[in-house]
Amino acid sequence: MSTTQQTPEVLWAQRSSATDPEKNFIYLTISVPDVPASNLKLDLKPQGLTFTGHSDSLKRTYHLEAEFYDEIDVANSQVNHTGKNVELKLRKKELKAEYWPRLLKEAKKVHYLKTDFDKWVDEDEQNEAAEEDFSQFGGMEGGMPGMGGMGGGAGGDFGGIDFSKLGGGAMPGMGGDEEEDDEDDEDMPPLEGEEEEEGKAEEKKAESS
Repeated sequence: MSTTQQTPEVLWAQRSSATDPEKNFIYLTISVPDVPASNLKLDLKPQGLTFTGHSDSLKRTYHLEAEFYDEIDVANSQVNHTGKNVELKLRKKELKAEYWPRLLKEAKKVHYLKTDFDKWVDEDEQNEAAEEDFSQFGGMEGGMPGMGGMGGGAGGDFGGIDFSKLGGGAMPGMGGDEEEDDEDDEDMPPLEGEEEEEGKAEEKKAESS
């Protein structure tokens, strides 16, 4: 059977800070369902990334090459692999209060890249946003198992990351179960004013009978 190759969907959001490196990063989620850790390779560099993943069950190979708008700090970036996607927390190299105007260096719209509205926060509302839990993310520093030769300087080759050594499973607040959200909607109380309108309708019905 033939194998098809396609560019995976990529969701992104960001945070920024002029003083705190921990709050100056890019969220990146590469949607690659049914791709086992053994079939993933991520080459992350300051200027961009190259990703390849193969799904045996879907007979599909995912390939992505992206050049970032600005540089990232690879050593202080993090990655997490789940059964549905590869999640990245990319540390921006330059501390700035302003957001990047876009993710990619080239200012053109690409079909596979979308805003991650679940994680997006407006630039002026960052301080009020809840802190994210990155406890399941693995660091890129210190020669993580399976990362290959780190090399020296900004152009180090990070080769094929061994995702099987990283924490798996869905992260709290990073997707969750959509069915639970639907159930919550069903239990929503009536909108303000609805009960009052229902009461008036009952009174009119009683008067006319």
